Amino acid sequence: MIHLYTDGGCSGNPGPGGWAFLMRHVPTGKEMEDSGGEPETTNNRMELTAVVMGLSALKRPSDVELFTDSVYVGKGMSEWMPKWKANGWRRREGKKWAEVKNVDLWQKLDELLQQHQVTYIRVAGHSGHPENDRVDELAVAAYQKYLK
Repeated sequence: MIHLYTDGGCSGNPGPGGWAFLMRHVPTGKEMEDSGGEPETTNNRMELTAVVMGLSALKRPSDVELFTDSVYVGKGMSEWMPKWKANGWRRREGKKWAEVKNVDLWQKLDELLQQHQVTYIRVAGHSGHPENDRVDELAVAAYQKYLK
């Protein structure tokens, strides 16, 4: 069992952004952290990147509990993605079809979800949850290097 805590954010939206994850192997307590950033991105893109990077770090198929404060990631995984896939990674915008935003990351996440058994658990952001606070701190530090 793996616990994966993720966060992403931006200074401005769009603006400089950062992502981070903390992964814990529950039986042994062994932990791994990673983070990164981009000079110009969006909050949602960074939230998704954190999950993709965390799942990509796994070396074998795993049962994962994903803890995130991102409703976008949670609803995307559990509600929206099956419809997007069925519609060729498009979504309705009024009477027209439009490509899903961040489609590259959603497609990568879809691949990773085929390899791992992932359960989404929503965590309230900035609520004193120690691991969520830690990944928030790492994500902020990752984008601060792009601030002038």
